[in-house]
Amino acid sequence: MYLTAVMDWYTRKILSWEISTSMDSSFCVSALKRAMRLYGKPEIFNTDQGAQYTCKDFQDILRNSEVKISMNGKGRALDNIAIERFWRTLKYGEIYLKEYQSPIEAAEGIKKYIEKYNSQRPHSTLGDMTPDEMYKLAG
Repeated sequence: MYLTAVMDWYTRKILSWEISTSMDSSFCVSALKRAMRLYGKPEIFNTDQGAQYTCKDFQDILRNSEVKISMNGKGRALDNIAIERFWRTLKYGEIYLKEYQSPIEAAEGIKKYIEKYNSQRPHSTLGDMTPDEMYKLAG
């Protein structure tokens, strides 16, 4: 299973996410479109240099929306520390604790975890507010 997520860097809120059984770009494109439809276009969008983010479809959405594209240097996970920290939190707080029996079960568990992450999990970097609280404040 592969997971992509669109995070608001300032508030750490997961705006959109999607899982897939293959590493093609369609699930990443879908998550990006959903995030922009629900929350508007960002000024800057940061990703790593994975093929699913450098593909024409993904890049065209950003370019056509006049979003500045920022890409991490190869092998530089610290360039994208906010989402890397989320991946670690998700893995240790949900995924490694469960034995999902199907992709649907995995999606349901991840969905519940992300909802909890956004609405109930305070972050020290946000002054102990949740991402949802900070997003509303920043609104």
